[in-house]
Amino acid sequence: MRLEELIGLNVRRLRQAKGLTQEALAHGAEIDTRYVGGIERGEENPSVAVIGRLAKILDACPADLLMEQKLDGSQNANEQSEL
Repeated sequence: MRLEELIGLNVRRLRQAKGLTQEALAHGAEIDTRYVGGIERGEENPSVAVIGRLAKILDACPADLLMEQKLDGSQNANEQSEL
């Protein structure tokens, strides 16, 4: 899985878990709603600054957006995904 896809999956998963819309997340992170959609689809490559702002709104650590999730929802820090 590409890094952009992994970030997108994690952003969507965390956003939905918090009950946020893409619009609310975009507003909180001070980015465009279309950009959030592109991130979630793995079409955008967000900067470190944007990852930090997204993580803050999602009550997560920036690293949480970069970690592959196991099927049980736990994080898999020891296995590296294809970048």
